Amino acid sequence: MQGYLTAGAFLTGAATSMLCGFLGMMIATYSNARTTLACANHGYTLGFNTAFRGGSVMGYALCSLGVLVLWALLTVFRKVYPDPDDWEILFDCAAGYGLGGSTVAMFGRVGGGIYTKAADVGADLVGKVVAGLDEDDPNNPATIADNVGDNVGDIAGMGADLFGSFAESTCAALVIAAAAVEGSHSTLFEAGWNAMLFPVSISAAGIVICILCGFYATNISPVREEKDIEWVLKLQLVLTAFIMLPVIYLLALHLLPSEFRLEGVRLDEDGTPAKIHGTPFKAWMVDEIVCEREEETGGMIIGLVTEYFTSHSFIPTRELASACKFGTAVNIIQGLALGYKSCIIPVFVLSSAIFVSFQLCDLYGIALAALGMLATLACGLTIDGFGPISDNAGGIAEMALFNPEVRRRTDALDAAGNTTAAIGKGFAIGSAALVSLALYGAFVVRLRVKTGVNILEPTTFAFLIIGCMIPYWFAALTMKSVGKAAGEMVAEVKRQFSLKDSKGKTLLDGSTELKPDSLTCIQISTAASLKEMVAPACLVILSPLLAGTFFGVQAVFGLLTGSLGSSVQLAISMSNSGGAWDNCKKFIKNGFSDDPELRYTKNPKTQEEKDAAPKAKEAHDAAVQGDTVGDPFKDTSGPALNIVMKLQAIVSLVFAAYFAAINHGHGFMGNIIL
Repeated sequence: MQGYLTAGAFLTGAATSMLCGFLGMMIATYSNARTTLACANHGYTLGFNTAFRGGSVMGYALCSLGVLVLWALLTVFRKVYPDPDDWEILFDCAAGYGLGGSTVAMFGRVGGGIYTKAADVGADLVGKVVAGLDEDDPNNPATIADNVGDNVGDIAGMGADLFGSFAESTCAALVIAAAAVEGSHSTLFEAGWNAMLFPVSISAAGIVICILCGFYATNISPVREEKDIEWVLKLQLVLTAFIMLPVIYLLALHLLPSEFRLEGVRLDEDGTPAKIHGTPFKAWMVDEIVCEREEETGGMIIGLVTEYFTSHSFIPTRELASACKFGTAVNIIQGLALGYKSCIIPVFVLSSAIFVSFQLCDLYGIALAALGMLATLACGLTIDGFGPISDNAGGIAEMALFNPEVRRRTDALDAAGNTTAAIGKGFAIGSAALVSLALYGAFVVRLRVKTGVNILEPTTFAFLIIGCMIPYWFAALTMKSVGKAAGEMVAEVKRQFSLKDSKGKTLLDGSTELKPDSLTCIQISTAASLKEMVAPACLVILSPLLAGTFFGVQAVFGLLTGSLGSSVQLAISMSNSGGAWDNCKKFIKNGFSDDPELRYTKNPKTQEEKDAAPKAKEAHDAAVQGDTVGDPFKDTSGPALNIVMKLQAIVSLVFAAYFAAINHGHGFMGNIIL
């Protein structure tokens, strides 16, 4: 029965994740054109509200469906296991829900990333560098595929990623809570079913808070001018985070017993509502604290660090732009260095959050810290959806030949969305690290390993090194996939540009007979994403299964430890290098620099611009080529590493009993090794 229920939970989680992705992409597609028309006819207020509400459908649908389906699943499972003594089995079965969601997230993130970046790189290299076309030029055959890819990667992919985080962190907290033991203090079991579902109540309360704060952004204090856009988006992140603090405190007082005991990786741990509240509170204070930067307030520490290293308003990206004057190679070298340097503060922040959470309430504290970061997930997803909706609205304005003022407005929305998306990416990486550690802890608790994990155990240490290698292997597979697909796209776009009509004209010459064949470009991206996502997904799913089957649980401990530590660093560095290269290109293209050699313009007017035009063109081309390298960094491999961490851990948790049953947890090769 346990196997059937786990399989049912897996299918339910997978179906829910796919449904949420479908709803998000559908509403984003409808919102793109509506945002363009709103910007054209009504200005910033309605344009912002349209894009924001379009993103909120994704956020609220995903979070509400996730909570509702999980609650329904647990209610059904409780009919099968009504006895509290069997609740540990019940929550083990429910962990399949997180595995299903995370498996779909892996295919969605990797497939979506390959899809969108194949089109993006092809459109940039041929359309911009070779042909000199503008962004989203209707004569570029890869433009439509690029815009479709924004929905696939940034809407469905990001949504599936964070749905997996929500499902996995909730399941981890439930599994750890189910390890409550009899003692001199009252246990969570004795407090009843509602106390066990405390983690689910946090997510449910977060939906209500995000709805109220979203109403504030669109109705009470709406966007009226361009300068209001970024402020309103950041204010959403701040308001939702801090309003959640007293709400969680009240939930803890109402649902949890005054004292209880939980099994941890050290000793049995005393827990109280004050500790439970302190866990997400201090995690927020470490991870989501409001900081002041010049005249501006907002954001989380990891997000602000990400913004500092990727925004062209700050020194690192401006230095990167200056490097473009010396060619593509120098640009790439400095971009890689920037990404590595950007890891320092986020790693200290995450380490502090983990330490504080563990001290407060052991592994249950880690799980709740992850839920604390994800409690306002609906708001985060709303802002994540806002960016690609605004981006595609600009593409529609360009292709439909709207007044340039309309494109300027959509670009302003998109620019603000990109800035807050940087915060969202930092948030996603931080939450993924905490979720992965919570799942790892649940795996240890499920196996009743009282002594903790000893990394000096030969098998554990050997697989720790292997685990450190897995993210690099995964990144190599996904980067190569993007390169292959982008090569096919480049060849196809060049082929279409070389075609001539009966008058000897090409697409670039303004032929009226030839039309861009966007469908072929879409087919190239689709076929590549479906084919190339299989190998990376198999690597992540099979690695813990093979380690546990043949070498035992100690091997899985080492694999998870190495993969978690390595993935965090690599995800941050790749995402920030890619983001910096992207904004470096925009800095040069949009003429934000005081240096005329870094102000690219297709039609120079002043003598100074004419004299600097050749150097500015070289710097622009170097920036575009750096951006094409950064595209798979920030939108394919980097974000997908979040799922590498989580998926390996949830697979290990779901198959914990299987690993323990093979040769007493030593695996088929255990006797040979020992």
